[in-house]
Amino acid sequence: MKKLHITILGIAVLLLASCKEEIEKPKVTYNGSNKGKAIAVADSTQIQIADLPLQMEGTDYLIHPVADLSIREKGIKSRYGSSSVNDLSFTISNYGEFEITGFLQNIKFQKVDSDSIRKLTDKPVLIQTATYLKSVADKTNNQIMVYTMVDMDTNKDGKLDTSDIKALYLSEISGKKFTKISYNLQELIDWKLIESKNRLYYRTVEDTNKNGEFDKKDVVNYYYIDLSKKEWKIIGYEPV
Repeated sequence: MKKLHITILGIAVLLLASCKEEIEKPKVTYNGSNKGKAIAVADSTQIQIADLPLQMEGTDYLIHPVADLSIREKGIKSRYGSSSVNDLSFTISNYGEFEITGFLQNIKFQKVDSDSIRKLTDKPVLIQTATYLKSVADKTNNQIMVYTMVDMDTNKDGKLDTSDIKALYLSEISGKKFTKISYNLQELIDWKLIESKNRLYYRTVEDTNKNGEFDKKDVVNYYYIDLSKKEWKIIGYEPV
């Protein structure tokens, strides 16, 4: 019984050490260039698929979420539209009220009266949320999407994932005018739409002590953009 207790204790210590190592992994690795590492070649076990399109209320565009599908078993049965699909889900995103969530490699846009489909970006990204600002469209006729995503391999491990810095982007509902509005190497904390002013407010944290982590010693930056205007101008402000 004593040996069993020691074995369990040893396993627990190893698990805690592993968790600690994972938690302490820095989000930014500096090498002088401050550029993310090139993304590795895609895994051959991945295939790219799209969910069925959706249309935001009041818009003329279909939105196609796109991501990689992981094949977990060789010889897996996968008749599309059939119940004969084992251990595999073909759903890559979720849709709430005017918001798409998931881990998407891209989003494609298609005008309802056209067969042409447009990519949001040609660069490697990991899109976590895509939100349509309907209240802004209702007031200003500016149909705008907001995205939270990873766009740089900031920890230089050869892949894009949630261990990298999260960024904030905007685009028109067509996918055009795709614009980054958070600065490189600043981690997005959150964003909020103030509907009465048609302003998008957001916060980022900057690794000012260059230790690769974001903590209480770093600086929080505050910005907003007036979405009633055609030009998306980043305006910094200091509430504290």
